[in-house]
Amino acid sequence: MTANVRILITGGNGYVGRALTRQLYDQHDVAVVDSLRHEELRFSEKEVSAFSLYRIDIRDYNALAQVFAEVNPELVIHLAAIHYIPECEACPDEAISINSLGTANVMRACASDVGLVFVSTVAVYAPQEAPHVEGVSPVGPMDIYGLTKLHAEQYVEYWAKAKGLRAAIIRLSNVIGPGETNAHLLPAILAQLLKGKRTLRLGNCYPRRDYIDVADAANGIEVIALGLAERTGVDVVNLGTGASHSVYDVVEVLSEVIGERLTIESDPARVRASDRPFLTASVEKVQRKYGWSPKLTLVDSLRVLWRDPDIPSELLERS
Repeated sequence: MTANVRILITGGNGYVGRALTRQLYDQHDVAVVDSLRHEELRFSEKEVSAFSLYRIDIRDYNALAQVFAEVNPELVIHLAAIHYIPECEACPDEAISINSLGTANVMRACASDVGLVFVSTVAVYAPQEAPHVEGVSPVGPMDIYGLTKLHAEQYVEYWAKAKGLRAAIIRLSNVIGPGETNAHLLPAILAQLLKGKRTLRLGNCYPRRDYIDVADAANGIEVIALGLAERTGVDVVNLGTGASHSVYDVVEVLSEVIGERLTIESDPARVRASDRPFLTASVEKVQRKYGWSPKLTLVDSLRVLWRDPDIPSELLERS
């Protein structure tokens, strides 16, 4: 694909969605669909003038189909979802309706000649002690979030085959960096650091995760999406760094970044009764097939995040 592609991004006001929208609107005709669940538009007035914004809930098929007809996208990048696992567990009906049925609506609204990228998660994989490999590692989610994303993947595969779409399912690793919108690990840590605390009250610290910077995530999605031009069928591809880090590792690197010694104290309220010990994506396929590799290391990401968190104050208050 070349410049001036008509691209529709669902969830474009979210964490990764905003980074991706900013990356694309200078070179392409971008339309963003977002329900603005938290009522905040996270772009400046100048930025909003660079793309089209539709405040639409993807669960409203008729409204969504009308936007698709108006925009007539050549490429659809579907990011809209509830990502925060505690929220998914507390409100499973909301998670299922948005993540799974909302994805079905997006697929139904797609014309047969579009390219479609669905951003899923490595959380669809079953627990194992080695990096997860596409088409080799078994799926088996451990939570509502992973289940809704796996169900959504199945809708993508069904309609992509039925309509003959060019499609990719991206299984994204844990995203970190400026602009976080959910109360994940880094906002929880930053909230305490910004309040002057150097003994951090945290939950499970042993699990190892693959942390990808939000800028790398957006770039990888773009590379895969624009690479659909010469491909047919549904391609499942991981997007991560291929490296794993525990919470202890993250805190140790943060200590180096801020130049102060940090310690950890267990907070029973934050401890999860069940937490998979290892979740890391093999990135051999995305490197080989799409020529993409991450540019930022964990220390790079944490330096940028500490310098400019870009995290809403209310999120820091809740963390």
